[in-house]
Amino acid sequence: MPFDTREFSATRSANRDLAIWLFAICFMILVMVVLGGVTRLTGSGLSIMEWAPVSGVLPPLSHADWEHLFALYKQIPQYQILHPGMGLRGFQGLFWMEWIHRLWGRLLGVAFLVPLVWFWLRGRLTRSLRRRLVLFFILGGLQGAVGWFMVSSGFFPDSTAVAPLRLAVHLALALLLYAAIFWTALSLSSPGRVISAPLLRPALALFLGLLSITIVAGSIVAGTHAGFLDNTFPLMEGRLVPPGYAVHNLLANLPAVQFNHRALATLTALTGAAIVARFWRGLDGRANRAVLALGFFLLLQYLLGVATLLLVVPTELAALHQANAVLLLSAALWCLHQTGPALRTGMNPASHSLPVESS
Repeated sequence: MPFDTREFSATRSANRDLAIWLFAICFMILVMVVLGGVTRLTGSGLSIMEWAPVSGVLPPLSHADWEHLFALYKQIPQYQILHPGMGLRGFQGLFWMEWIHRLWGRLLGVAFLVPLVWFWLRGRLTRSLRRRLVLFFILGGLQGAVGWFMVSSGFFPDSTAVAPLRLAVHLALALLLYAAIFWTALSLSSPGRVISAPLLRPALALFLGLLSITIVAGSIVAGTHAGFLDNTFPLMEGRLVPPGYAVHNLLANLPAVQFNHRALATLTALTGAAIVARFWRGLDGRANRAVLALGFFLLLQYLLGVATLLLVVPTELAALHQANAVLLLSAALWCLHQTGPALRTGMNPASHSLPVESS
């Protein structure tokens, strides 16, 4: 996703301010992803049965309001199957988690729109960058609609949770938007970086592809609750490949769902470990730190995944596992950005380029 000269402001300080803002947006998206994971783990996502982008900012303000929402919740299968007899206090616990998740999404939109307008009016955005940022804002708004499309699947007859595929799409789109904004911020913060490591770049592209597929597979594990089965490692029911494994009808075959995530995670970890072992001593400066960060978050992610499985998916640990997946994605993007070709910025490239050893 390289920029050309037109996509940067004329001064280094302007680029720095824009980068800080976009990195802050990335942090907010990270929090949003974690909050979404917690709502799924606690079953809170179906507690608000209406999509009200504007009026939904306010929580219930009276006992009558609470009773109205609780009456709506009683009509869906999640209450009737999983929580029959739940009182109003129990419903409120579910409601507040989902309301905070949706409120954070609205705050994220404001945190993006207000600085965007300010930078635009101050003339600190080039035409190409304006188009890119407006596209990000539109895609962020569409995520709200995708989120409701996901939530509405939990209202189907006999459904007590959202559809796993819709959950996977919602998470994949959120991380795609995160990656695009993070890459833009990286390019604004260090646009003139030059690294000569021709083998590292395709290896990182392969790693990013595997990581993306693994994360999507993990969301399907979460959506089907397959993580609550076969809580042993590395074997499943005493075998490396679980009995009855089949590639067809993967959403219904829960041992296969979990095994696929395990296998992809292991392949991704081995690929990342090979990258770190091969290249971390051949690079200098930020590129070296980026590769080491990749190795750290990769090891942590694998350990968190195993611990989450063995401890039967405790909410806190599962949320941490999901958060670290975003940090690992960030480290991989940082590595890829550091190993890219020189990016033309309109500034003196000598002031930004740091030569390193050829790999």
